[in-house]
Amino acid sequence: MFSVIFPGQGSQTIGMGKEFFERYQIVKDLFQQADDALNFSLSKVILEGPKDKLDLTAITQPGIFLISFSIFNVVKKEFNIDLNKAKYFAGHSLGEYSALAAADYLDFSETLKLLKARGEAMQNAVPKGEGGMIAVLGSNVSIIEKILDDNKNNFTVQIANDNSDGQIVLSGKNNDLDELTKILKSKSIKNLKLPVSAPFHCNLMNKATQVMRDKIEKCNFKNGKNILISNVTAQEISNKDELKRLLIDQIENRVRWRESVINMINKKTNHFIEIGPGKVLSGLIKRINKDVKINTINSESDIKDLKI
Repeated sequence: MFSVIFPGQGSQTIGMGKEFFERYQIVKDLFQQADDALNFSLSKVILEGPKDKLDLTAITQPGIFLISFSIFNVVKKEFNIDLNKAKYFAGHSLGEYSALAAADYLDFSETLKLLKARGEAMQNAVPKGEGGMIAVLGSNVSIIEKILDDNKNNFTVQIANDNSDGQIVLSGKNNDLDELTKILKSKSIKNLKLPVSAPFHCNLMNKATQVMRDKIEKCNFKNGKNILISNVTAQEISNKDELKRLLIDQIENRVRWRESVINMINKKTNHFIEIGPGKVLSGLIKRINKDVKINTINSESDIKDLKI
C-alpha cells in the first residue's frame, strides 16, 4: 500500500514547478487562481524571485502548497494515476494543508488564503531576532527531552520537529537556545542554528494561535476522500471538526513526523510518494526505515517512473 506525503517550509527554490507551469494548462490555471485569491502575483515570485521575497514565511507557505497541489493534479489528471487510492495522506507542518486540499477536505483558494494568513501570523508572533530554531543531529528524542527537563528552571526550549532518528529541531528564544547549545557542546551533541526568522511550533507562537483559531474555525471544511495522519498526534484523522482543532493545536505543538511515518508503516504502508518541491521528506523516511519504497515527484520524468 502507498501513502502520499507533502513537504513543508524549507523546500522552496526560485523556479520550482516551472516545468509543469510551461507544459500544462491545468497548472497555469492554478497559478492564475492563486494570484487572484491572494491579490498579488505569487506566481511571479515563485518563477522569478527574488529569493529573499520567496523566503518570507507568508509567501513560502502558499508557494510550496501551490507547487505541491499543482503536481498532485498533473499526476492525477494528466497521467491518470489515482492517488486517492492512497492508504493515507500526510504532510510536514504546512504540508498538512497540502494534504487537506489534495484529499478534498478544503478548497484550493481557501487553503491558499489560510496559509498566507498562517505565515504572516507565525512571522509576527515574536519580534524579529528574539527567537529561532536549532537542529540537533545524531541524538534521539529521549536524550533531548531529558536535557530540557533537567534544565527547565534555567531556560525554556521546546522540541518543534521530531523528524527522524538523528534529526530533531528545537525552538525557543535565542538566549535560551544559546544556553542549550553550551550544554549540547559539553555532551558532544552536534547542533546547528537554522536560517529561520521565528521559533515555530512552540509556545512562543501563541499570538499566531489566537489569530489562526478564528480563521480556521470559519473555514468551510468538507468530508474528504482520504484518511489523514495528524502532525500533532501522529494518528489517523478524518473528522472535520477534530481536524480544525488539530490544525489550531499544530501551531504551538511538536510535529511528530518520525512517529507519523512509523505509524503509517505499521499500518501496512510500504511505499511513500512525496509530492512537491525538494526531497526532504524522502531523506527523513530513509533514516526511519531503509526498507520502504520511496518516490519523489517534482518533475515530469519522476511521474513517468511512478508505479502504484
